[in-house]
Amino acid sequence: MEPVVVLSLLGALIFLLLILGAPMKPMYFLGQGAIRLLIGALLIFFLNTFGVMFDYSLPINIFTAIVTGFLGIPGLAVLIIADVLLIP
Repeated sequence: MEPVVVLSLLGALIFLLLILGAPMKPMYFLGQGAIRLLIGALLIFFLNTFGVMFDYSLPINIFTAIVTGFLGIPGLAVLIIADVLLIP
């Protein structure tokens, strides 16, 4: 597809969103999900920071951040238990 066509379509889409307004409900849920994802990543980061004393670390990836972000401390505990017991 030609770059001019793609840019024209994107420009038209942005113009329509400015005129009609973006739906607020889906944007709210996306924002809340992004915030929870960041909080989960921060919790795992702090766990890894303090886990250096015990020679323990948990990888920060999208799955672990989602589980920790949406389930909180219990989700982090489940990830630690699963890491210690299931993965040698």
